[in-house]
Amino acid sequence: MEAESYLDRTEAPSERPHEMLDARELPPPQPLKNTLERLAELDDSVVLVQLNDRRPQHLYPQLDERGYRYETFDEDPVVTVIWNE
Repeated sequence: MEAESYLDRTEAPSERPHEMLDARELPPPQPLKNTLERLAELDDSVVLVQLNDRRPQHLYPQLDERGYRYETFDEDPVVTVIWNE
């Protein structure tokens, strides 16, 4: 899976660096916890691409609260692109 192919389909700034987080094999609530921890560690300019086996429904309110933008693609795997303005 090429992260760039998903980044190009979002409003995320394509010139920014990106990182991948594969949460497909993690039991709940690890995907939520790991994603929030990774975002806290990353510079605001980095776009995070999360792979999951389902839509991260519990993550969305947390992202909204922290001011992140995101877009999810319901594919296999489910891909959520997360970025800061």
